[in-house]
Amino acid sequence: MTTLIQEPHPRRLLLRLSIGMFVAYLSIGLPLGIIPLYVHQQLGLNDVMVGIAIGTQFLTTLITRSTAGRWADHQGARRTAFLGMASCVGSGIATLAAALMPGNALALAYGLLIGGRVLLGVGESLLLTGNLTWGMGLAGSSLAGKVMSWNGMATYGAMAAGAPLGLAIYHSQGMAAASGLMLVLPLIALVIDKGVPPVAVHTGKRQLLSAIWLLIWRPGLGLMLQGIGFSVLSVFVTLYFAQFGWPYAGFALTAFGSAFIAVRLTFGNLPDKMGGIKVAQFSLLVECAGLLLIFLAVNPLMALAGAALTGCGCSLIFPSLGVEVVRRVPPEARGTALGGFSAFQDLAYALTGPLAGILTGHAGYRSVFLLAAVCAFLGMLLVKLGLTKRG
Repeated sequence: MTTLIQEPHPRRLLLRLSIGMFVAYLSIGLPLGIIPLYVHQQLGLNDVMVGIAIGTQFLTTLITRSTAGRWADHQGARRTAFLGMASCVGSGIATLAAALMPGNALALAYGLLIGGRVLLGVGESLLLTGNLTWGMGLAGSSLAGKVMSWNGMATYGAMAAGAPLGLAIYHSQGMAAASGLMLVLPLIALVIDKGVPPVAVHTGKRQLLSAIWLLIWRPGLGLMLQGIGFSVLSVFVTLYFAQFGWPYAGFALTAFGSAFIAVRLTFGNLPDKMGGIKVAQFSLLVECAGLLLIFLAVNPLMALAGAALTGCGCSLIFPSLGVEVVRRVPPEARGTALGGFSAFQDLAYALTGPLAGILTGHAGYRSVFLLAAVCAFLGMLLVKLGLTKRG
């Protein structure tokens, strides 16, 4: 039987998947900058409710990661990715309904918004895990790092482009227009990916989830500590800028994403050359430095520079630690392992929003960036001690 790894140009297929991922993920990146403003300014709710609105998506993604991984392994990666796109469409519908609620139905509007965030969390879980497993099936495990790097460039690039796009639409056309675009984008991605062939479903012995978790928890914990920095940046940076009356808030995630992609493009082969553990250690230190720069910022340019440096640090952590994960598990458990590994990042996103929202009420927005910097430094120590000993 001829396998898809024998395709003459697998990189073309990966490029097509990455473009589709970018378009679909715009529906996830676009609301990041506007949800805090919508909940805070239009619905009149506090920072804890902002954190819950953001964190609900990440918590849902966390809960559904293992299921998404098993779907990708046993039902097909292509089908899993397409189900993720359909769920993102449903999220756009729920968010549009929330935006169209009258002013005297704020509780219903917030409930619909939360429902949309749940659907978006399910969609992200299925889309990301399905797309990663689909790409590795097309390219082979020898290109696992490249698959993860390209996928990461698509997702973070979508966040970089989505944040200012969402804010521009929100300020000029309103929440309903932004929600309508969230609905359409996954449908466009479905058209882009429709011609990419499926990959064979592995028929090996089904691995126990507990056994897989034992293999991936160390790199996963390092990924979780890294994810706190991005979560704080995505949830609170627009409010942080607004507190001081600084312009260019929408470009903080653009600076992060642009630096993220630039490092991936320039140094994406470093995990293969130097080893994933060494690259992850250095990257976590760079992330720590970027978050400290935001914490110490006295003007918007300094904060934007910190966001860019944070993006440089975060860029290679997922592929560096992810290659370790793929190396430790059999092919038939690859989707489950990647889903479980990604769940650690989701855990950071789910917990950081609400907890950091409580912290801002007592110590201000600046304090959460210091907390995130400390977590990145602890992640560096964990990778250095825990994974080095593991070998």
